[in-house]
Amino acid sequence: MRVVVVGAGVGGLAAAARLAALGHDVAVHERAATHGGKLGRYRRDGFAFDTGPSLLTLPHVFDDLFAATGGPADLVLDPVDPACRYRFADGTVLDLPHDPAAVPAALDAALGPGAGAAWSALHARSGRLWQLVGEPVLRRPLTAPDLLRFSRRLGDLRTVAPWRTLRGLGTAMLPDPRLRAWLDRYATYSGSDPRRTPSVLSVTAYVEQHFGAWYVRGGLRGLADALLGRCRELGVAVHLGSEVLGIEVRDGRVAGVRLGDGPVPADVVVSDADAAVLYERLLPAGVAGRARRSLRRAPRSLAGFVLLLALQGREPGPAHRVFFPADYDAEFDAVLGGRPTPVADPTVYVHAPDDPALRPDDRGEGWFVLVNAPPHDPVRGVDWDAPGLAERYADRVLAVLAARGCDVRDRVRWREVRTPADLERDTASPGGSIYGTASHGAAAALLRPANRSPVPGLYLVGGSAHPGGGLPLVALSAEIVSGLVGPA
Repeated sequence: MRVVVVGAGVGGLAAAARLAALGHDVAVHERAATHGGKLGRYRRDGFAFDTGPSLLTLPHVFDDLFAATGGPADLVLDPVDPACRYRFADGTVLDLPHDPAAVPAALDAALGPGAGAAWSALHARSGRLWQLVGEPVLRRPLTAPDLLRFSRRLGDLRTVAPWRTLRGLGTAMLPDPRLRAWLDRYATYSGSDPRRTPSVLSVTAYVEQHFGAWYVRGGLRGLADALLGRCRELGVAVHLGSEVLGIEVRDGRVAGVRLGDGPVPADVVVSDADAAVLYERLLPAGVAGRARRSLRRAPRSLAGFVLLLALQGREPGPAHRVFFPADYDAEFDAVLGGRPTPVADPTVYVHAPDDPALRPDDRGEGWFVLVNAPPHDPVRGVDWDAPGLAERYADRVLAVLAARGCDVRDRVRWREVRTPADLERDTASPGGSIYGTASHGAAAALLRPANRSPVPGLYLVGGSAHPGGGLPLVALSAEIVSGLVGPA
């Protein structure tokens, strides 16, 4: 069959490779001049930065992907140890080990006796949850009836606990407020507020500790490069700078796509665009109205404000660092509340990889600095293109870092500021929302837009569709779609 993939993000490239390996005639059309979507790369003066994901979990998902499409990729994965350094508002520092067996002792040493036991109980509970809603759910389409079966088995229902939020789970199981802040942060992995995110998201913490945190040597952009190479080896026609303006529907099913220079017929269309873009802009009016209305009701996920810092000198330390504020709730109120505003005292995430491939020499280093931010919305929220706002807020973020014991302002050779508005322009994600919609509500984390659309022949991959955002889940969305389409 003739397959057109809309978008060359990780989901689109993974779907294209899998479908080509199944014998289909596949073409990819990407509006941007490069591939990879949010898994971007920025280069300047010998520095190179990953501008999207900075950590890989569930690496076996990509092992499976490359094995299914022709064999292993030429990628080297290194364990990240410690997985992260956390600095809490009271000055406490916690280095979380890569090895889960070493975590309880590290917690007791940093936070006091009992912290390790509390984490172990949560980890065990999340392990049981992973058995229920982990790969058996993530590797197949999911519908509302699938969720109902949990309600028929009391033990499963108690474990999934759809009535409990991630914040509620932390309050119940983690006596130390610092450990509760650590758990709250995993809600942001789906762009959400822990006070409204279902407790099922605790599996994110479990996955990171049980399967480990990994780094792709040379930068995670290497994954996108390897996928592009695999697609080309399989004969996929990858068209960059080729924007899809619409999806053609004829006699109730998909018939192809429309480019600026005319239509391209297809038996199957796979959309790696944000689900909101697909249903609101690409499909004809009147088609898939229920899905369109459902997305309109769903809140957008948080966005991100990024600084790429070229620093003079090198100061060895953990690759991943999180600096917590005193009032975490104020951050979620600012970003996802009724009156969005840049966070005055944000949580600051720093990725400082010690990778010679990403710096011009050993006299400097590059840092990726990220804070949660409201989506770009000049009408009802924050206009990130307002004159001076980005630079003023960049100064604020560096001042916050300095106040938390990490002052690099006198080391900055140059900085590149990337706002939610920039992400929207680069990737067509509405407002720069990183994960599509927020996972708020009892079933929201598990019932994202379906991989099989209401239009026969049209499928969805990527972080805005099931099973969600993050590199492994995006790759699994492609596995699901290739199974739904089947072999040629």
